[in-house]
Amino acid sequence: MLNIGIIGVGTVGQSVCQILEDNKDIITARAGVELNVVSGVVNNLSKERDVSIKLTNNVDDILNDDSIDIVVELMGGVEQPYDIVKKALEKGKAVVTANKALLAYHRYELQEIAGDTAFEYEAAVAGGIPIINALRDGLTANHIESIRGIINGTCNYMLDKMINENVEYDVILKEAQELGYAEADPTFDVGGFDAAHKLLILASIAYGIDAKPEDILIEGIENIASEDIAYAKEFNYSLKLLGIAKKKGNKVELRVHSVLIPNTQMIAKIDGVMNGVSVVGDKVGETLYYGAGAGGDVTASAVIANIVDIARRGKGSPMLGYTRALEDGLTLASKDDIETKYYLRIKVQDKSGVLSQVAKILGDKNISIETMLQKPLNDTHANLLLSTHTCNEKDIKEAMNAIESLDFVDGNIAMIRIED
Repeated sequence: MLNIGIIGVGTVGQSVCQILEDNKDIITARAGVELNVVSGVVNNLSKERDVSIKLTNNVDDILNDDSIDIVVELMGGVEQPYDIVKKALEKGKAVVTANKALLAYHRYELQEIAGDTAFEYEAAVAGGIPIINALRDGLTANHIESIRGIINGTCNYMLDKMINENVEYDVILKEAQELGYAEADPTFDVGGFDAAHKLLILASIAYGIDAKPEDILIEGIENIASEDIAYAKEFNYSLKLLGIAKKKGNKVELRVHSVLIPNTQMIAKIDGVMNGVSVVGDKVGETLYYGAGAGGDVTASAVIANIVDIARRGKGSPMLGYTRALEDGLTLASKDDIETKYYLRIKVQDKSGVLSQVAKILGDKNISIETMLQKPLNDTHANLLLSTHTCNEKDIKEAMNAIESLDFVDGNIAMIRIED
């Protein structure tokens, strides 16, 4: 029998307990040993929970209990869970976590502390999709050329509604909050930070890149407007928030932002609150992983899969899948060095010579226009909607600043990157 202590018995923690009880026979058969939840740690002991385990508000009751073999951390946050997980590992207890923020900041320190003590975290990225095991084990023979992930269901749901049902951002955000997809303060989701934490974990497994959220490009979906939706439809694009990792030479781009992506691509077809991750390996080509990215039972399923893994093998392998550099000389690319295509929305006075001056500025930066539409706004103003061929982030930003300084341009230029 393996004894388990759960730190944080909320929605996911309760689901872990329930699934272990409901599916006890099949889980025991697959694990080769009975899994027993001994106790759980909660902040509020008076709050009713649908579990039959012993509850405490003192984490030391689990950390100092020598009978507990596996600690499951489901509390969220960064520094407090880091201290708790560190202590658990130092005491030789295996750890399973669903905490992407913890790993976004402390994954390398925790691997060093864990050593050969099992540390698993499948539930930290994309809920029930086994993307961690796919990258760490299933694709181990490949150099990973790129990862593109829809790894935040809230944003995917909102963008899906905006592009397919012409719903405005503010309206769909309120609906997402009412349905429980978005928090009262939705910044973590719609600002791209949740997806960024997950991307950093995947990038560490694929490339060995030790970056923090502050080191990479992170943009959300807050500024998507109806004009951008219209452009996407006009040119058969879907609009997605993607976490993107791309290897180019000895540089790795890491970025999270909204993208226009052709409807013909498989990842463009992932709608609603579902998640999907495309991984391109140099030998296997593209593989696509799809499924639910959040929810009590979904996340608990991944947690229990990790517990079963630990039960089967005992000691753990390195949590990131390696102990030496994966590829010599790989470093994080500068945000300015990103190369992709771009969509620009420019509000201009509707008069002659506008397009030629805009085109000249872009041309001076060696940026060529691929498509262009002009949409009248009223008798005096119009929106220029244009896309570029592949160019450099630094060049497009400088060109945008120059265009914004023209006397016939009103306000700031809206920009969305295009991923073909």
